[in-house]
Formats: sequence, C-alpha cells, structure tokens
Amino acid sequence: MLNSVKTWLSRYRQSHPEHGEMPKPKALQQQPLEQARLVVLDLETTGLNPAKDQVIAIGAVAIRGNAIDLRDQFDLILRRPELDITETVLIHGIGPEALTKGHETEDALLHLIEWLDGDPVLAYHSAFDKKFLEKTLRQQLGYSMGHAWLDVAELLPAFFPKAETGGRGLDHWSEHFGLQASTRHHAAADAMVTAELTLIVLNKALKDGIFTLSQLDEKLRHWRKLSRMKQY
Repeated sequence: MLNSVKTWLSRYRQSHPEHGEMPKPKALQQQPLEQARLVVLDLETTGLNPAKDQVIAIGAVAIRGNAIDLRDQFDLILRRPELDITETVLIHGIGPEALTKGHETEDALLHLIEWLDGDPVLAYHSAFDKKFLEKTLRQQLGYSMGHAWLDVAELLPAFFPKAETGGRGLDHWSEHFGLQASTRHHAAADAMVTAELTLIVLNKALKDGIFTLSQLDEKLRHWRKLSRMKQY
C-alpha cells in the first residue's frame, strides 16, 4: 500500500502542485444501488472524544456493482509519533513504533480524498467516523467539503427489524449473519466486515423494491421517524 501511495503522490503533485482541485462529494440522488461505488470506512483513534482525540489509522473498501471490490481498498497507519496512545493501544494494537513508521499524515489524507472520489461513505455508527474524519481533513488540509454518509448501524435494523441480535454492536450483527472479522479493532478488518453487512442490506433493499441511493436514504429517514415515535 505504501508503494502505491508514493507512486500516486508523485503523479498527484505533478498535476496538482497546489492540490487545489479535489474531487467534489456526490449527492445520493438517483444513483442506482447496483451501479454506485460506495466506500465503507473505519477509523482507529486515540480515544472517543472528537474534540481532543486524533485519527491514527484508516481502513476502507469499496463496493461496486453490488460486490466488494478487493482491488479497491485503503489501509494506512498515519505517522503521528507525538500522540499519546497509552489508553487505547491495547484495543487497536497500534503502538508508538507503528505511529513513528506510519505514512505522512498530509500525504495519506490527500490520497484518501482522491481515492474516495467524492463517493458516498458508509460506516458502523457513522457519526463517530464522520466527526473524526471531517475534523482531521479540516485541520490537516483545510478540506471542508462534506461527503454523503450512511450509517450501517441504522440500516441493519431498518431492513431487519425483527432480527434478534442480542445487542446493537458490530459483533452482534456479524454473529447474527454468521460473519467473522479476521481481526477486530483493526480499521481494515472492521471496514471489511461492515462492507459484508452492507451487502446484506443492499440485497434486502433490492428485494424490497429499493433501487437507488436516494430511496435508500428515504427508507432510513422513515425508520428514524418511526423509531422516535416509538419512544413516546
């Protein structure tokens, strides 16, 4: 992955000396589910507070043509040796040495933006990843264009309301559908299992007559409205 990033950066800097031309986020609109490129993303951070904690690793995989494209992945640890990871190293396993040898943060983020290509982003509990990623892009690059996000943690109960998972976590849904992550709390591995769950949702959506991303978003909005009504 590092070699491919170095090659990409060399080409990018030749064509974008001021890196001012970055892909613009695409609206959900009427993109067909079976044709859209969707990016499933997961982050590892130094903690849970977006106000003070930082991103240290990014893992993502693309879904294209209603299938996971293993040739279209992103997996990088950022070079941030100044960060204190003592409270979370046992969770994600990323220690000081890995942060020292990681990829330069600005280069990695530039590559991520180009790789995302403005496509919609999905994540499990997406509000967490969205806040961290948008803050990091804004601080490091001054990039503030917001991508369209969808939350897989909401899509699953929206399409499988009767599923008895025993909880709402990624592990609960993975076990419910018989999926296994190669390594938990590793950005790329978590992104992959989230992508597998996303495919399950997309297949159910197609069976239910939902064929576009805007219809998928509308389904999610309707589910949120019903969920709020049930609370009263």
